[in-house]
Amino acid sequence: MDQYLDFEQPIYTRLEKIEELKKAVPPPKNLSKELNRLEVEAEKETKKIYKTLSPWQKVLVARHPNRPHTLDYFQNVFDGFEEFHGDRLGDDDHAIVGGFAFLDKYPVVVIGHEKGRETSERVKRNFGMPHPSGFRKANRLMKLAEKFNLPVITLIDTPGAYPGVKAEYSGQHEAIAKSLEVMSDLRTPIINLVIGEGGSGGGFGIGLADTVAMLEYSIYSVASPEACASILWRTAKNAEQAAEALKLDAGNLSKLNIIDNVIEEPTGGAHRNHQETYSSVKKFFLAELMKLSKFPIEDLTAKRYEKFINIGV
Repeated sequence: MDQYLDFEQPIYTRLEKIEELKKAVPPPKNLSKELNRLEVEAEKETKKIYKTLSPWQKVLVARHPNRPHTLDYFQNVFDGFEEFHGDRLGDDDHAIVGGFAFLDKYPVVVIGHEKGRETSERVKRNFGMPHPSGFRKANRLMKLAEKFNLPVITLIDTPGAYPGVKAEYSGQHEAIAKSLEVMSDLRTPIINLVIGEGGSGGGFGIGLADTVAMLEYSIYSVASPEACASILWRTAKNAEQAAEALKLDAGNLSKLNIIDNVIEEPTGGAHRNHQETYSSVKKFFLAELMKLSKFPIEDLTAKRYEKFINIGV
C-alpha cells in the first residue's frame, strides 16, 4: 500500500480492506457488491477529509513522499527533455535541474527543484535545497531561452535555499538576488508553478514570472512553518500554529493576489493520481503559453514589474 498520512487513516482502512477481500481464498459471497460499497465509502471519506484540511495538513500533503517531483513532470508533461549541467563557473548543483524540452509541438526551457526519491539520490540532490551554483545554472538556461526566443517554465519544490557555510561563502544571497534580477527583465514569457513546497528565497529564486500558479495542496511561504516557529517561539513545536499564521496555502495566497491560478488536484491529492495531475498541469501550461504569446515582450516585462511591485499594497 502507498504511504499515508495520519489524518488519511480512515481512507486507507477501507482501501486495505478492499485489498484483503481481493486476495481472500475462497472469495466471499457477494464480493463485487462489498468491494463496490467499500470503494464508494473510501471515495466519500477522501472528499470529506480533503474538503476541510487545515493549513498544517496541507503542509504535510505538499511534502507527501509519493507526490510527483520535478523530473516526473519533465518526463510526463513534456517531450524530449534534454538536461543541461553546470553553471559554467565550476559546479553543477543537482538540487536544480533544467534543460530544453517540447510542450506538445512548442519548444521551451524547463527548470525546477528536484528532491530525489531514494536516500542516496536525496543526499545527492541535497533534499532539493539549492546552492548558489543551482541558481546560476538556472540563470544560464534562462539567458539561453531569451537568446532563442523560448518560453521559460519553472517548477518550485524546495524547503528553501541551502543555509550551510559553503553556500554562504559561495554567495547564496547574491545568487538569489541575481536570479530575481535576471527574471525581472527576461525578454521571454515565464510561467511558474509551485508543485510541492515553495520555501523562502530558495523557491522564489526561480519564481518571478508572468504567471504564478500553485497546485491545490502545495504551499508557498517566506519560511517553512518550522523555521517560522523557531524564530517566533524559539521552538519548532509551534509549527502547526505558524502554518496557520503564514497563510501559505493556495487558497489564501490566491485571495491575497500573490498567485494568479490554482490548479485543482485529483481527489485525495496529486500523490493519489499522478496521471490526472500531469494532464491538468499540461493543459494549464498550454493555455498560459497561448495567452502570453499574444502580448508584445515589452508589455510582458512591464506587467511583470507591476505585478510584483503591487504585492502587499
